[in-house]
Amino acid sequence: MKDDFVGVWWLLSREDRARDGSVRIDPTLGPDAKGILTYANGRFAAQFMKRDRTTPTGAATASSGQNNTVAVGGYDAYFGTYSVDRSTGEVLHRLEGALTPENVGIEVSRTLAVDGDTLVIQLQTTTLEGEPVTRTLTWERVA
Repeated sequence: MKDDFVGVWWLLSREDRARDGSVRIDPTLGPDAKGILTYANGRFAAQFMKRDRTTPTGAATASSGQNNTVAVGGYDAYFGTYSVDRSTGEVLHRLEGALTPENVGIEVSRTLAVDGDTLVIQLQTTTLEGEPVTRTLTWERVA
């Protein structure tokens, strides 16, 4: 599995669902964020941007939600190392660098599944208000 997701990926969709199945919109990056993700040789880098950044979003978001990072002004970026638990499909990301200082050094867990040139990443997190959600990110391989 480790080699299946090596490459460069472009974000197609990012969706948060509550336990009852209803969609929750993340106000920090909006309903249709842009993103790029790279995996290579045990290293990764990710960038996300709110598509419409014309409306001020303030400084750093006060809370990032559990198992997640903090965006600033509708933008989030971080990089580091990753390791794969082959038995569970969980990928542990260790952040060595990040847009916000409080994210440096954290570890976040993701489940990855690859089907051809499609990568689906799922994680358990919370809304800014603390409601548990499952976030699903769907990516297309571009390199």
